[in-house]
Amino acid sequence: MAKITKRSVDAAVPGDKEFFIWDEELKGFGLRVYPSGRKMYLAQFRAGGRVRRVNIGLHGAITPDAARTEAMKHLSEVRLGGDPAGERDRRKASPTMKEFGQRFLDEHVASHCKPTTQAEYKRSVELFIDPKIGTHRIIDVTRADVVELHQSMKATPYQANRTLGVLSIMFTVAHTWGVRTDGVNPCWKVKRYKEIKRERYLIPDELARLGKVLRESNSEREAVNCIRLLLLTGCRLSEIQTLKWEYIDLDAGVLRLPDSKTGAKLVAIGRAVIDVFKTIPKTKDNPYVITGQVEGQHLTDMQKPWRRLRKRAGLDDLRIHDLRHSFASDALQLGEDLPMIGKLLGHTQVQTTARYAHLKTDPIRAAADKVSDAIATALTRPTKEEGAAA
Repeated sequence: MAKITKRSVDAAVPGDKEFFIWDEELKGFGLRVYPSGRKMYLAQFRAGGRVRRVNIGLHGAITPDAARTEAMKHLSEVRLGGDPAGERDRRKASPTMKEFGQRFLDEHVASHCKPTTQAEYKRSVELFIDPKIGTHRIIDVTRADVVELHQSMKATPYQANRTLGVLSIMFTVAHTWGVRTDGVNPCWKVKRYKEIKRERYLIPDELARLGKVLRESNSEREAVNCIRLLLLTGCRLSEIQTLKWEYIDLDAGVLRLPDSKTGAKLVAIGRAVIDVFKTIPKTKDNPYVITGQVEGQHLTDMQKPWRRLRKRAGLDDLRIHDLRHSFASDALQLGEDLPMIGKLLGHTQVQTTARYAHLKTDPIRAAADKVSDAIATALTRPTKEEGAAA
């Protein structure tokens, strides 16, 4: 034993086997000398009933005094009941965010999420989370890291909030699997960006323009058929894209969808929808109503043909999902109540349907006119005193 100083360390000559020099002043502080000539400062202690060691740094990269200070920190932690070696092992065993993200997609998302949700999660993980914090070990990620990621996406607030949501679920799963055990989800209390809900629907003149384009578009019949069915049923795009002939019951006037965003459901269809189905030819060896380019598959890309169709109709700001909003709006204009519209749209909660209540603009405007006219008329009437004087 000798006091570990630069002079004593430089004087230590490597041998055929590695050996240790222990500091005579600070018990547990030592130097390991390898046959190769490498000299490593370390701290040795007993934890969990066995001797453990923690490497501090190589001689040359760190000074003896700095190594002594670091050793004191480790040894003090041990005296307080800690285990620096155990923490080191835990860190080494902790996966990076990229490694855990792949496991999350393979084991959790693939088993518990629908295909469209799987695609959304995969996009968030691979395009936004991995490039920013993929190299961080999952146990090291802090709220500050999450805030920095979220703020880096402020130009796309909707995507930023969706990515934050996916990240939060990842950490919840990490705790469930025992990958992270501190009980802290670093996404908690990270303030989301304000989202302005856009409710767009078609007015009669716009419907007429779109109808004209659909009638004249002979080169994109599959896309046209898809749009017609979306307009007339209020279904989601995925429900029509993956619609199979076996799901259609024309006699009962329903679509029996085995799976949707809200699970299996029945969609009531009107005569106009039945007429559309009767005009669509069935393709041999293809079970889908809206067929794609690949044999036996459905049409997968509706965005490109939709952009072409809406541009010709002068409706560049209209999204495909707005057709579902229009269906709800038209139902309101025709006097249907929210519970009935919820059944038509396949909503499981009336609160979901209530989002469309404000789309019933014409009747509300008429009621506003009626009430304001009555009040205005009352304001112009003579008082009793004025009437008596006359």
